[in-house]
Amino acid sequence: MSVNNTAPQHTIQPSLDSLVSLVDADMKRVNQVIIENMHSDVALIPQLASHLIAAGGKRMRPMLTLASARLCGYEEGDSAVNMAACVEFIHTATLLHDDVVDESLLRRGQESANAMFGNEASVLVGDFLFARSFVLMVKNGSLKVLDILARASAVIAEGEVMQLATANDMATTEQAYLDVIMAKTAALFGAASHIGAVIAARPEADEFALRDYGLHLGTAFQLIDDVLDYSAHQATLGKTVGDDFRDGKVTLPVIIAYAKGDEDEKAFWRRCMEDQNFEDGDLDRAQVLIRKYNTLEATMDRAREYGELAINDLATFPDGAIKDAMIEAVEFCISRPY
Repeated sequence: MSVNNTAPQHTIQPSLDSLVSLVDADMKRVNQVIIENMHSDVALIPQLASHLIAAGGKRMRPMLTLASARLCGYEEGDSAVNMAACVEFIHTATLLHDDVVDESLLRRGQESANAMFGNEASVLVGDFLFARSFVLMVKNGSLKVLDILARASAVIAEGEVMQLATANDMATTEQAYLDVIMAKTAALFGAASHIGAVIAARPEADEFALRDYGLHLGTAFQLIDDVLDYSAHQATLGKTVGDDFRDGKVTLPVIIAYAKGDEDEKAFWRRCMEDQNFEDGDLDRAQVLIRKYNTLEATMDRAREYGELAINDLATFPDGAIKDAMIEAVEFCISRPY
């Protein structure tokens, strides 16, 4: 009698632990640069900025700058640290502005800065952080880095305006949606990775490969965020489930459900997303329709496609711990709903 000794296999979930560990020493220096450059004699500025930074977050964007520089052979020096701090300042500034535009009351599970300090202070401190980032860029002395981050900042702003144009509009196409997230989210991921190669003085082919890695990773990251808004608990997201639904944000899960729906279902989506006319149980019905048409799985499939592109973008770089960690970062982003 043969005995089957095959035991159940437990897949280890991808994480950011390897990436965090590899850049930990430099990230401590990044945090110190951030603290030093948040200083102002106007007490509300460091108080408000500290509130948002203390709320945590994965700090993926500055970690990508450090990791990309190291992947390209950059070992020591202040440039990578200072530019990673620039990236985080830009990201933090956009978060402050986003929460005002979205009228968000929570950020990473805590009261948002605009809820605590008011919209005016949040916008102005966001402007201060943008200005600080450009001061650091000028100190770095690289016009190429300045150009990349300045262009990314402009694209992010364009993405925010594009999102306003597509909000509450069920005629939004999948391509229009992807254009929004490419600008609003992926642009900074791409710039963060791109400048790592510039700092390391690598050929343009390496610069563009890392830029594309960041763009593809950032797109996958946002696609998964949009999945989580209809599927996760508040503790996972740091915000209330259904925020996008209540705000009338037309994301890919909704676009697919609307396209596949019958006339009654289409009328439901238009009432909620366009008219912002909500009734009790509407979020539950939205989730039912999203499950009916498997739109979360379809959105995750798109995220996996972008994740595969990101991994392929690293193919020409030498194997090693930092490359493995950057690949695992992609896998982590896509595995978050599980």
